[in-house]
Amino acid sequence: MSPNDPAMQACIDACLSCYRTCLGEASNHCLVAGGKHVEPEHVRLMLACAETCRTSAHLMLLGTPEHRHACAACAALCEACAASCERVGGMESCVAECRRCAESCRKMAG
Repeated sequence: MSPNDPAMQACIDACLSCYRTCLGEASNHCLVAGGKHVEPEHVRLMLACAETCRTSAHLMLLGTPEHRHACAACAALCEACAASCERVGGMESCVAECRRCAESCRKMAG
């Protein structure tokens, strides 16, 4: 499968969108909101999710078959991040992006 494949391109787009959303929410929403939003476990999870999304997109753009491993990890981290954002509350856009990315990455990993 190449980066030009429509399914892979959709996954790359989902990963980059999730990367932007998680990093942006962590930096511009959570740090400002404080409280539950800045608990170390939550912030670390958001940053790990963002980085794994970026890495998955990068490997797919390179066209390496190892992207499947990154996508599997990305799906798991996105699900965990979505659950954490849901628990914290007021982070609906992050929850939606993480779930969309997780679904797309599961398909790429399979």
